Amino acid sequence: MIHHVLLACPRGSEDLSRSFYTGLLGLTEKPKPPALAARGGCWFTGYGAELHLGVEDDFRPARKAHPALVRPDLDELAARLDAAGHPVTWGDEEIPGMRRFHTHDPHGNRLEFLAPAG
Repeated sequence: MIHHVLLACPRGSEDLSRSFYTGLLGLTEKPKPPALAARGGCWFTGYGAELHLGVEDDFRPARKAHPALVRPDLDELAARLDAAGHPVTWGDEEIPGMRRFHTHDPHGNRLEFLAPAG
């Protein structure tokens, strides 16, 4: 079982991260332990997943590597992201029995969202 997935973000981008991950994705921010909070970044949880955004001074977005998150509201989420300026690219039938799309967070990190077909 995976405890969490870490994505990098630029220093000082926590408010932008919160707006995207809580506002658009509907995740809940999870308080960081005090010893780790001083490093910056933020943690989010919801839909059976936990994502940590960690500050990286020499930040470069993950363009290929990405978390794939199962969402029951796939079409609604895609429409909400697209309307907010985060275009989605629907995947093909490469994963049998699954519908999926990719988008990017405000830092340029690639994200995949999927749900069982039918």
